[in-house]
Amino acid sequence: MKQTNIFSAIPEVIEDEIFELIVQSDQVKIERIISKGHTSPASGWYDQDQHEWVMVLRGSAVLGFADQPDVKLTAGDHINIPARTKHKVSWTQPDAETVWLAVFY
Repeated sequence: MKQTNIFSAIPEVIEDEIFELIVQSDQVKIERIISKGHTSPASGWYDQDQHEWVMVLRGSAVLGFADQPDVKLTAGDHINIPARTKHKVSWTQPDAETVWLAVFY
């Protein structure tokens, strides 16, 4: 076993959004995501086969949905995104890291 901290090893400069696999099984995948002003590509949507539960641990972000109003998330906020729900990250805090915990199941 290896103990780590979700807020450790965050780089000073973040050129591209960072996706780090924490643990994965046949049924579940848990990722740490670090954004700093990053958004999803302008065209296209995430349209996943799995449900996604996501929590903002630090920072803030806005999730856009194809058929629902945008959702603003700040530290401590979480949302469950059902499979096949078209969504994207439309804004993240540009002056500080947004640290997410994403659970795909």
